[in-house]
Amino acid sequence: MESFTEDHSKALLAKEWLVKVDLQTATPYLFKFTCSSVDLTACILVTDTKTAWAEVLTSNQFSRRWRMCNKLSISPHPDPDEEESWRDRHLTLLGRAHSLGGFQELTLEVPKPALGDLALELECSNWKWRWEPTFLGPKLSAEIISKHLIMPLISVNHLAFSSSDVLGDLAPGDLEKATDKVGRTARRTVDTHIRNALSRPRVATALRRMTAMFNFLPELPAIITDAGTPDLRVPMARIPSPKIKVRDSEHKPNIYSPWAEQSLIQDYDMEPPQEPTPPKIPQQEDSATESESEGAAPKQRTVLASPTPSHQLRASGQPPSASLSKDASPALPGRSRSRTEAPVSECDSSLVRPNKKLKHPEGSDDDDSEEERKRRAATIKSGAAAKRGTRQPLKRGGKRF
Repeated sequence: MESFTEDHSKALLAKEWLVKVDLQTATPYLFKFTCSSVDLTACILVTDTKTAWAEVLTSNQFSRRWRMCNKLSISPHPDPDEEESWRDRHLTLLGRAHSLGGFQELTLEVPKPALGDLALELECSNWKWRWEPTFLGPKLSAEIISKHLIMPLISVNHLAFSSSDVLGDLAPGDLEKATDKVGRTARRTVDTHIRNALSRPRVATALRRMTAMFNFLPELPAIITDAGTPDLRVPMARIPSPKIKVRDSEHKPNIYSPWAEQSLIQDYDMEPPQEPTPPKIPQQEDSATESESEGAAPKQRTVLASPTPSHQLRASGQPPSASLSKDASPALPGRSRSRTEAPVSECDSSLVRPNKKLKHPEGSDDDDSEEERKRRAATIKSGAAAKRGTRQPLKRGGKRF
């Protein structure tokens, strides 16, 4: 048995579909048959609209199967010309049987296959025939079904819906012209043809309803003639209105808590320590002697020698060099203290408690006043000017400017 080729498929394009039904399984089978009187070969194509089978018989295979099906002598005629004439007559008979008029006179049985994948027995009044086609595979089956069945059905369906005349009432000549016109347009642009054939609302909805009917759907879709144009704009996103949130400080009263104060004090302790401010001495009279200034100058230098914290410099907004130059110059006792004291922020002033003022004993005031008088008298008598020591630069770490 020869294989089914593209040439056999082209030879079957001009053949009509023949239908037979297996009564036992209620399966419809579609047939296409072709034969050649030149090389006395026969070809059959069978499908159930899902799978395709095919068989190709040579001249010797045809004569052998005919004799087996009709229980004749298998040996051919001794005369080759007579044998060839016999094969030609029986092949022509088989071709007439595979026609629209002759196929209705045949009966179909589907027995168990012996050689191929499918067995089909056709029986007439005085002869029998048996086909045993083989499966063509899924890819080739899809191509053949599409080329021989689906595409022609789409074109004929388009002709039926686009024609103003009823196809059943047209004459054969007019129907041929209409069919040829649709076919010529379809083969030039297949994609456009399929789009126009199946995009019409009437055709698309009719196919939809037929599909639903075949598959036993309870609700059948309606057939419409105008689809309309829906709104295809992207819906705008809804922007939620901002919710006004009441701050906690507005509706929560300020409640004094010793634990909160303690936590603030602990946070303050983490900062670099500051030198305690010395107690303020009440200012003396403007006639203070130079000896007192000499006695107070060393005390003032000890206070100025302490390093100023960096955070106080940043808070005051002055560069480090300016602060160093100010610290290096001596000043009067009362006024120098007021100038050298670093400004304390509001947060620090609220957290650090001021030191208690030292109370001087009452008796010491009289003694100090007598000593001061004596010192003044001694300085007036001596007439010597107050000696001041040379100013020594304070040694700091880093570069000197």
